[in-house]
Amino acid sequence: MIYLDYQATTPLAPEAREAMLRWLADDGFANPHSPHRPGRAAAAAVELARAQVAALFPSGGRVIFTSGATEALNLAILGCGARQMAVSAIEHAAVLDTARFADPGCAVLPVDAAGLVAADVAIPAGTGLVAVMQVNNEIGTVQPVEALADAAHAAGALFLCDAVQGAGKLAPPANADMIAISAHKLCGPKGIGALWVRDGIALAPLIHGGGQEQGLRSGTLSPALCAGFGAAAALCTSLRESDGQHVESLWALARALFSGWTLNGSEDRRWHGNLNIRRAGLDVARLMSDCRTLAFSAGSACASGSGRPSHVLRALGLSDREARTAIRIGFGRYTRAEDLELAAAAIHAAVKAQGAT
Repeated sequence: MIYLDYQATTPLAPEAREAMLRWLADDGFANPHSPHRPGRAAAAAVELARAQVAALFPSGGRVIFTSGATEALNLAILGCGARQMAVSAIEHAAVLDTARFADPGCAVLPVDAAGLVAADVAIPAGTGLVAVMQVNNEIGTVQPVEALADAAHAAGALFLCDAVQGAGKLAPPANADMIAISAHKLCGPKGIGALWVRDGIALAPLIHGGGQEQGLRSGTLSPALCAGFGAAAALCTSLRESDGQHVESLWALARALFSGWTLNGSEDRRWHGNLNIRRAGLDVARLMSDCRTLAFSAGSACASGSGRPSHVLRALGLSDREARTAIRIGFGRYTRAEDLELAAAAIHAAVKAQGAT
């Protein structure tokens, strides 16, 4: 199997797996909230991981561990107390649905045909929270989040950034008020994420109980998940330059291999580990069935199987028919050039068998 779905999830880094093993063994099972010696050892592992994850964020804030980015985004949106919200048209459902739940009249900030929010987009009067993602999970476009944060602040609003796809790859928006990330999108384990909150910003908890995680998230933390997250974050910090160079070389190869396809979204203002392309007349369901040795996506993994065309591609101005002819190929640290070459050969053979133009 050739894995090319890095936007859905990433392979677990061996270093992250190794960091987790001690806390899954017989002598590492203690509750990190217990005051005895093994509990304190587990708590120390959690705090080491917190420091490693904090290195992915700006200074002047705190890291709150959550079950993933969805919970982190819910905590930010529902916990900040804002009554009026504005979000981009291409946000992940974790932001769109939560914002609409909190504010049924939530304003939607448009994107252009390249999938970008204008840096000078108008923020509606009275908005209390603006949410724009750093890197789109479907098409990979990189938004001008620092400029948008300035615009939000000028309008008297807080700025929340979903940095799930950018964390460990791109610098975080230094002027954001809250930033959400997920471990399994940066070669860490599933089941853990984090919300970074700027100093001075108060949130109301979503989960009540013992108040273990800074009074904002009750429940026992998993030292194993925290340790794996921390190790993955530390690896991103140390390998950021080489990872970036590797992705750029793969991007150049992928663009050459799929030169006859139409790229969805900006070519320059995007993360180059995300190739979202379409081909007229393509039957994507048949293509995926015919390419069973490949793992790639027909769109966002969170919406797959819904039967609905991508709201992101529709926001770019594509028709439903055009949106249904798109595939997403995602690659990263552990992808080899030969993986892309073999995948392209299989996809092209399947497309030829379909007779797609």
